[in-house]
Amino acid sequence: MKTLIAIFCLFLLSVSATAERIKDIASVAGVRSNQLIGYGLVVGLDGTGDQTTQSPFTTQSFNNMLKQFGITIPEGTRMQMKNVAAVMIQAELPPFSKPGQKLDITVSSISNATSLRGGSLLMSELKGVDGNTYAVAQGSLVVGGFGAQGADGSSITVNVPSVGRIPGGALVERVVPNNFAAGQPIVFNLHQPDFTTANRLARAVNDMLGPEVAKPMDAVSVRVNAPVDPAQRVDFLALLENIEVTPGEEAARVVINSRTGTIVVGQHVRVSPVAITHGRLTVSVSEDYEVSQPGPFTRGADTVVTPNSSVEIEEETNPMFKFAPGATLEDIVKSVNNVGASPADLMAILEALKQSGALKADLMVI
Repeated sequence: MKTLIAIFCLFLLSVSATAERIKDIASVAGVRSNQLIGYGLVVGLDGTGDQTTQSPFTTQSFNNMLKQFGITIPEGTRMQMKNVAAVMIQAELPPFSKPGQKLDITVSSISNATSLRGGSLLMSELKGVDGNTYAVAQGSLVVGGFGAQGADGSSITVNVPSVGRIPGGALVERVVPNNFAAGQPIVFNLHQPDFTTANRLARAVNDMLGPEVAKPMDAVSVRVNAPVDPAQRVDFLALLENIEVTPGEEAARVVINSRTGTIVVGQHVRVSPVAITHGRLTVSVSEDYEVSQPGPFTRGADTVVTPNSSVEIEEETNPMFKFAPGATLEDIVKSVNNVGASPADLMAILEALKQSGALKADLMVI
């Protein structure tokens, strides 16, 4: 029988949890990045910019920019700016960023520009969710995609030419306030909520620094008493983030990606005693046509076309297999391999096991 193909079914093998540093499994509350967004114009394109008849906001933005330099466009003037494109700008402001530091930015066309290759972004403000300007962006774009078009209308495009990046294309202008130096206790937030991990993290800190220094607050947060002086807090955090903690084991879970056929089975998945059979019934209907002709000297007879239909039914005889009490991941893999199940078959089996209550795990379909 066919074995289960690894490409469509990926199983997470049973492994013992290993110790990890606190900095790898948790983050400090309040120490976070912030998203920035802006609007601007890219100029210097080689005829691949916006078609202004379909994107009037590009013309409006360009006119407003010219007014800032004392240039007024006469009313009624129809401008064809194929070398200009309206764009949105995205950036991420890291924690503790100071004025003058540089940020990488992503520039994306928002109208019908076919390519941003060779363009330059004019000075644009990058704002946070509070509406304040935190950075200013400007520079020449680096575009990985390109396109070409023939006179007959044929075209080819490689990657995405309407999106580009400017490494170090924005300068930070404003500091985001935070309470790191406020003298409050430090709170670690786990990346994956787990009561066992939170408890072990607190114990690891207390074993190194003494009792009652760290206290778990819930499945995510652990509060640690810290020095008030900012310099000492930095030293204190440098010590804490390198303490090793053994995370708690994940809950039993089966994850199915119905689009790719990938199935991941966690190490703690168990199956109650159950018997399974999974077969297919295939019905094939075919129809041929036969021509019936009368003899050469027959009078009053016509040539007749008669259908000849056939129906075939084929049923696969897959064997039944069963799981003993407390069946493990290895038992599941062996049993499914023995019947030569396809990705769709395996998904159907797992869903049926869950509905019957035999699958002792969370079933997630993504």
